[in-house]
Amino acid sequence: MSPETRSALMSRIRGKGTKPERAVAELMAGAGLQWEEHCKDLPGRPDFVLRDIKVAIFVDGDFWHGWRFPTWRLKLSEHWESKIEGNIRRDLKNFRALRRAGWKVVRLWEHQVRKSPSLCLEKILLAKDSRDLA
Repeated sequence: MSPETRSALMSRIRGKGTKPERAVAELMAGAGLQWEEHCKDLPGRPDFVLRDIKVAIFVDGDFWHGWRFPTWRLKLSEHWESKIEGNIRRDLKNFRALRRAGWKVVRLWEHQVRKSPSLCLEKILLAKDSRDLA
């Protein structure tokens, strides 16, 4: 694939309103939850925020955020390998900052949302319930 074709293809990938995010939003709405989206005032701009109980939810793409990265990193060009490594480091830094500020962080992977949406909702509700009790 030429660099121009690759660039055109990659530019069409969006960071907000992805299918996995929309699926999670639908699940949370069905459970009666109210949330904010992509809050700029929080580290990492969580995809969903339950602000009153301090729960931050990230719905991460398997490729962009490096799901099982060590097993496939060698298949990438140097550019993409360093890009995804940077994303992984940034995610860890943001998760730590949120936890230090008293937030509960829930990370859902794209493949988890696709394979078992009910399990993803269960993770969110467990985090919510653990915060409600505190």
